[in-house]
Amino acid sequence: MTDRLGELTAAGVAVWLDDLSRVRLSSGGLDQLRREKHVAGVTTNPTIFAKALGDAAEYDWQLRDLATRGVDLEEAVRMLTTYDVRWACDVMRPSYDGSAGVDGRVSIEVDPRVAHDAEKTVAEAKALWWLVDRPNLFIKIPATEAGLPAITATLAEGISVNVTLIFSLDRYSQVMEAFLAGLEQAKANGHDLSTIGSVASFFVSRVDSEVDKRLEKIGSTEAKSLLGKAAVANAQLAYERYNEVFSSPRWQALAEAGAHPQRPLWASTSTKNPDYRDVVYVEQLIAPGTVNTMPASVVDAYADHGETRPDTISGSYDAARGVFDSLAAVGVDMSDVIGVLEREGVEKFEASWQELLDGVRDNLAAAKGKQG
Repeated sequence: MTDRLGELTAAGVAVWLDDLSRVRLSSGGLDQLRREKHVAGVTTNPTIFAKALGDAAEYDWQLRDLATRGVDLEEAVRMLTTYDVRWACDVMRPSYDGSAGVDGRVSIEVDPRVAHDAEKTVAEAKALWWLVDRPNLFIKIPATEAGLPAITATLAEGISVNVTLIFSLDRYSQVMEAFLAGLEQAKANGHDLSTIGSVASFFVSRVDSEVDKRLEKIGSTEAKSLLGKAAVANAQLAYERYNEVFSSPRWQALAEAGAHPQRPLWASTSTKNPDYRDVVYVEQLIAPGTVNTMPASVVDAYADHGETRPDTISGSYDAARGVFDSLAAVGVDMSDVIGVLEREGVEKFEASWQELLDGVRDNLAAAKGKQG
């Protein structure tokens, strides 16, 4: 049988799983993915935790203990989620050790309700880092305007960061600037740069969803010819900027001090449009030094029928710019698209966080009722 995920890994793409649950942990499913399907990292978000906590009885014992202790709701959520992430870090530790700390990472997100408050974001990041207490942890910080200084300040503390919710090229450039500044401050603070990791999560399918909606509304032949092209073009141009920044003298000085580059991570890689090939956002975004975080369904789909070609990004930059020129010509305002996506991204995570809080509140009440 063809080892398609092995081929993808050999092409320089780290395969990460965009999912986590206590069932996946206790069943050995995550470890099996690590051993058999080349999964080398895990990402989580409030939506994933809300689903996991709503679906399983695996959390009942901990909920009973938390109810017995009378902890408040916020602490209960932190205890439940950090327990899973700590366990996942331990499962992924062989990947971390085997890659000199590059892979084997597990991400946990700061409370999205503080995404527009830099000081609270940093405080939350430090608390989560202390609670999980594993070197292969990533703290996820949204790339909002307030998130940028928080990214720098968190890295300066020696804490590894997954920057999430990146949609625009300009914001991505700001994220890389925040990363470089953070490492420079970390070095000045005496931290070992070789232990600090970072990825920049560039969202993919959501861009097509928003742009395609506008193209369908425009309805012309020219507009419809651009359906399904914006997201990949956006990511390809992000990789061009990545190469520019991480070949600069400023970066070389940090690399000589032991730093690892902040890899681009392709997020939101499941196709929202059933007319599109289910692995399109993997196949068209293959390049060395990248990460692709996939839901389990996409991992399985790629293992079944993914086609790995060496570097499907480099050399595509002029064509990608042509896509953006054509989008502008038919009347798609990409700056407005990006604004909508960033705002909706934070709002969606806030809604999921509230769903998570509500679910834990109900479960704590139920556990307390059983004790009575």
